[in-house]
Amino acid sequence: MEAVAVIDFETTGLSPAQGDRATEIAAVIVEDGRVVDRYQSLMNAGVRIPAYIEALTGITNAMVRSAPLAGEVMRDVSDFVGDMPIVAHNASFDAKFWDAELGRIQRNRKQDFVCSLLLSRRLLPLAPSHKLGVLVEYANLPVAGRYHRALADAEMAASLLLRLEDELRLRHQVPRVSVELLRQIQRASKAQLPRCLAAARGC
Repeated sequence: MEAVAVIDFETTGLSPAQGDRATEIAAVIVEDGRVVDRYQSLMNAGVRIPAYIEALTGITNAMVRSAPLAGEVMRDVSDFVGDMPIVAHNASFDAKFWDAELGRIQRNRKQDFVCSLLLSRRLLPLAPSHKLGVLVEYANLPVAGRYHRALADAEMAASLLLRLEDELRLRHQVPRVSVELLRQIQRASKAQLPRCLAAARGC
């Protein structure tokens, strides 16, 4: 599969439309079945982190006060990612923050997101849940660090992506996994999935 950037945000809440902002971002570049590069930074968006988010993430108001400004971090990370396809676990969440934070520096996203959560629902249907932590345990993937920290979560989402590629190649006999195929699978219903995989096998 071509190189992709797996990203993860930590934020002050669930919705940039409600004024929530990013507090940390990480991006890991996956190429030829392994992580080849990483970017991580806390980011100071000038907003207060609620106490329950501090407890969840371990990211404190003091930590972000001394972090680089959010705009500076977004310039750096968007340059780092470039026009590579972007993958995230529960991508609808990360895409909202990526777009909102980029918009603040007058930049626009160039690519669609691939969602490892949607893919895991299709390719690991027997998992007890499709939360990242549950999938890491279910698939016996390495725990890269504290959950709800951007770099650890991005690393674990990258491991999950590679496991999903293996599922396609080994279990479903797909000779070549592409980002376009992943996008087709995440859009497919359960009923459409066999036809989608058959087409990918060249059947």
